[in-house]
Amino acid sequence: MSLIRLNDVSHDFEGRPVLKEAYLKLRKGDRVGLIGKNGTGKSTFLEIVLGRREPTGGTVDVTLGTTIGYFSQFSELDGEQSVQQTLSGHFTEVHHTQARLDEIGARLAEPMDASEMDRLLTEQGALFEQMDHIGGWTYETTIDTVLTRLGFDEERRHLPVDRLSGGWRNRAALALILVQAPDVLLLDEPTNFLDLDGVKWVENWLQSFPGAVLVVSHDRQFLDGVVDRIIEIENYRLQEYEGDYSAYVHAKQSRLKMLEKQFAHEEELLAYEQAAASARREAARNPSAVARRLADIKKRQAPRPIDQIITSIYDGLKVSNDLLTVTGLTKSFGGAPVFSGLSFDLQRGDRVAVIGPNGSGKSTLLDVLTGVTSPDAGTVRWAKGARFVSYNQVYAELDLTDTVGHAVNAYPDSLAFTATKKSVARFLAMLQFSEADLQQKIGTLSGGQRARVAIAQCLLSGAAVIVLDEPTNHLDITSTQVMERALTHFPGAVVVVSHDRFFVDKLADRLLVFEGEGRVVEKPATGAL
Repeated sequence: MSLIRLNDVSHDFEGRPVLKEAYLKLRKGDRVGLIGKNGTGKSTFLEIVLGRREPTGGTVDVTLGTTIGYFSQFSELDGEQSVQQTLSGHFTEVHHTQARLDEIGARLAEPMDASEMDRLLTEQGALFEQMDHIGGWTYETTIDTVLTRLGFDEERRHLPVDRLSGGWRNRAALALILVQAPDVLLLDEPTNFLDLDGVKWVENWLQSFPGAVLVVSHDRQFLDGVVDRIIEIENYRLQEYEGDYSAYVHAKQSRLKMLEKQFAHEEELLAYEQAAASARREAARNPSAVARRLADIKKRQAPRPIDQIITSIYDGLKVSNDLLTVTGLTKSFGGAPVFSGLSFDLQRGDRVAVIGPNGSGKSTLLDVLTGVTSPDAGTVRWAKGARFVSYNQVYAELDLTDTVGHAVNAYPDSLAFTATKKSVARFLAMLQFSEADLQQKIGTLSGGQRARVAIAQCLLSGAAVIVLDEPTNHLDITSTQVMERALTHFPGAVVVVSHDRFFVDKLADRLLVFEGEGRVVEKPATGAL
């Protein structure tokens, strides 16, 4: 039986289509991944399923009694209650039942006649069974497990939600959803603020969750581990693929090849049809004219391979061998070491991923490397002339009054000035920037679109080293794939903090692993995250 059904749903926003002719059935046990480029309406789609937005056309039917849990990228939790109290407050029935058991226990300690004792013992037995049914004996363990796996220490568990940062508030909202365990889970980028251990734990939890899951995620390995069906929003419609993300990749390749053949055939037929209708005399005089025109059209439209476009941009970037030497680097907060005695080198072509639990000091290390924070001891020596660019600093300093086109060419040494205009235009098109997009003010863009602007700036900056802290958090899968290819061909070095296992496995050749208590170990990347 379907828990939620979408029947011929369409949705418009400010006169523009977002969704057309959408059909979907969510049944118990379904695991559906929702993907699509930034701005295609994935979050809007979840809000339509949830009932927060009315569709322009069609219907959304929810089976009576179905409970729905919704996790947004932007936490809706607030208030003076702590995270612990917020989660405990979900178990109202448990608290009421326990309170009644306590009352009965106190009564049974008092003198009473046999009939009253029998009545109380009967009620007590029924309440014990109810506690078994509602998880009353284990709810505290459930809360503790969820909070521990999502990285909450004792201090954060007892802070008022209003005093938590945005990232921790998001994690608190996810914890509440997992504790509630509704019939249907709607999750919008649930892994964005989690470390690798947290992502893996949520992945395992969802595998055993008995209800239905509809999840928006750019984390490809997470999708591989959780979903058995992919739905892509493409051209305002839902395109469904059976299997996990890897199966989707193969299925879509096959579909595109089929469509390419189909459209090539149709294009040829239409070209001849147009020629027959509008240029009979010309075709009669010169039968090869139509064929030549068709060949010219195909030549103009045929895209160059992605790698060729990227390498043509980086052809002019010269990078020296030695870029950075880190010696005996130490940093502490509140007397506790974040990293101690850390030493490593960075050379041309290095791809270093920094991994470890949330709060272990990964971002602090990047801040020290880029001069935002000073170390307590040790040295950071950049080679003479070795320029770096920090994605997070670029993102934070975006000029909201600037246009996209001007911003991506902002650096004096930008590769946009050394590569051909055609190559740069094609590269920006791969990052989903149309000619119209380049004229937009950055202040009018969504978070994901701004992230693409910052990534484009970094990739075209002309710097010898690119430093990135969780760069995939706000990118759709297509933009992440383009970034991966660009970073793979980038002739300089890359240092990246990321919990995206797929991204790290594809890019990194070395790992700096934060193991706690100031210990950071360098390891080769083995693809086993």
